[in-house]
Amino acid sequence: MLTQRQLFLQHNAQTTLDPLLLAFNRAKGMYLYDADGKKYMDLIAGIGVSNVGHCHPAVVNAVQQQAESYMHIMVYGEFVQNPQVNFAAALAAVLPENLNCTYFVNSGAEAVEGAMKLAKRYTQRSEIIACHNSYHGSTQGALSLMGNEEFKQAYRPLLPDIKFINYNRIEDLDQITTRTAAVFIETVQGEAGIRVADPSYFEALRKKCTATGTLLVLDEIQCGFGRTGKMFGFEHFGIVPDILLLAKGIGGGMPIGAFISSREIMISLATNPILGHITTFGGHPVSCAAGLATLQTIITENMVEGVTAKAELFKKLLVHPAIKEVRGKGLMIAIAFENFELNKKIIDACIADGLISDWFLHCSNAMRIAPPLIISEEEIKWACAVILKNADALV
Repeated sequence: MLTQRQLFLQHNAQTTLDPLLLAFNRAKGMYLYDADGKKYMDLIAGIGVSNVGHCHPAVVNAVQQQAESYMHIMVYGEFVQNPQVNFAAALAAVLPENLNCTYFVNSGAEAVEGAMKLAKRYTQRSEIIACHNSYHGSTQGALSLMGNEEFKQAYRPLLPDIKFINYNRIEDLDQITTRTAAVFIETVQGEAGIRVADPSYFEALRKKCTATGTLLVLDEIQCGFGRTGKMFGFEHFGIVPDILLLAKGIGGGMPIGAFISSREIMISLATNPILGHITTFGGHPVSCAAGLATLQTIITENMVEGVTAKAELFKKLLVHPAIKEVRGKGLMIAIAFENFELNKKIIDACIADGLISDWFLHCSNAMRIAPPLIISEEEIKWACAVILKNADALV
């Protein structure tokens, strides 16, 4: 009889020729448990997804209750479904006034795709600007915005009329003109290895977009819902986008994404033609129920409040001759080593010790730290000790 790993390799489509092949049968809080009962601390939250921890009771309860009431009943946008309405209203209550209308989809990449269409439809322009080393997803439109040719060259031709600027370089903002429909930019660059722009850059970007009638689209798929030490990353910079993109951490582990704008902008998808953007499973009621429970949990348990102090503890402890830099914003941290080879060896050794991390697509010499927001001081100390021990052993 074939093992689960053998079945996985035989029947599941592979994304690399060398998958980790870890097999887990349950998860709770900060930890994943394999079939033998070995416990692994999840230092990356399923890549920025499990902000409230794995299987938070409030999220599990919301999922169970909604699944018992109804699941899929109609494509998005026709029936009034309470989970969608309640989650959209709750998001509007914690966002700036102009971000009051939410279109729910299934993932971050879908949020990007919908926002690209919305920007073109509303502005009647075609040019879109993104940043070098950006990551916005792997579907055709989102891939067109990726600022790394290595990951996209095999799939050309991609969308036309896409330009790239350098993140955090104010002089590049002159490329934004009255031809530009939208600028898509990560509030904190994730796959570039956690890059944080100066506040003056975002202020200048906001002014340039306003002056040219260009929509500013902030991708907070990784950095939203408390990860940076504020509920939304843009709150650090004193600006507000025209369109906000969310996914990953907003569903508490369930698949959901969203692009959010004003009703004035969003209504342009409803006419000429009607059904300008449609999705069968977007805003799935179970996912929306999980999303609302996640948002309420973050607020009621004050999860955002401790993020900055936890991040500072990581930075204080992660001191080693092999560590070239520790950079980040809140619990979105990169540990830079000399090269990918050393980074990968340390990551693999940490996994063997029960600590899960990984590297970044556009910055392979850096280790990712993005744990659930519930991580404790003692857990941070343990995780850092494991990283430093393996750095000692491998340098």
